[in-house]
Amino acid sequence: MLQVSNVTRMFGQKSAVDNASFVIEKSAFVGIIGRSGAGKSTLLRMMNRLTDASSGEIRFEGQNVLTLQGAAKRAWQGQCAMIFQQFNLVPRMDVASNVLHGMLNKRSTLQTMFNLWSDADITRALEILDRLGIVEQAPKRAEALSGGQQQRVAIARALMQDPKVILADEPIASLDPMNAQVVMDTLRRIHEEDGRMVIANLHTLDTARRYCDRVIGMRDGRIVFDGTPAQLSTGVARDIYGADASFNEAATSTAITQPDAAYAEAMLVD
Repeated sequence: MLQVSNVTRMFGQKSAVDNASFVIEKSAFVGIIGRSGAGKSTLLRMMNRLTDASSGEIRFEGQNVLTLQGAAKRAWQGQCAMIFQQFNLVPRMDVASNVLHGMLNKRSTLQTMFNLWSDADITRALEILDRLGIVEQAPKRAEALSGGQQQRVAIARALMQDPKVILADEPIASLDPMNAQVVMDTLRRIHEEDGRMVIANLHTLDTARRYCDRVIGMRDGRIVFDGTPAQLSTGVARDIYGADASFNEAATSTAITQPDAAYAEAMLVD
């Protein structure tokens, strides 16, 4: 169980996240939606301990992860994998090595310095790449891959950690609609097949409706909606994105690959 209680993050006098609270009682695919600057990324970064909270608690299986330091903090970051919008791969390193780097927090300094990997680790990395449909890319430099392929490499790197929670910070924001669908299908399949909790920051209503079991809406650092995708009405969308939001309700319920849906959703962000 993940319990976020009254979590706030201040930057000077501004609240990036303001008194956020919610509970995820079991493994689920949860989408966090809102405009840019709503506090979505800061919230995920606090969960992963990349950013400290100003106040509040984040408990996973009863442990307040905000109090962890040193090895305990690194252990939590191993259980709570992070996937980023810009992939955060090493561009000139081959794909297999990028995936293996998901295990860095479990390795000694000597092993890391000399890039020493066991046969079992290499086999597992290749198995994960095969599962994600890109094992043939293993010897190539990461920079030679398309954006969608790079994001799947980043997902594979996260799976090397064998995490209980996967946090995806706008994983499809820089991808075209077709690659966005492949990445979201991959994350959904991982959730269903492995039983891992997935929490993804998303811009679009259509993506949240299609893939998420539950949706949390943020505006100006505060949670203004917490419910099912079916409850994402026009009124709720305007609460999340602002009273001036304009979009076609029907368009947002179409497939992610439909251009009209992408344009309609973009109107909610820009």
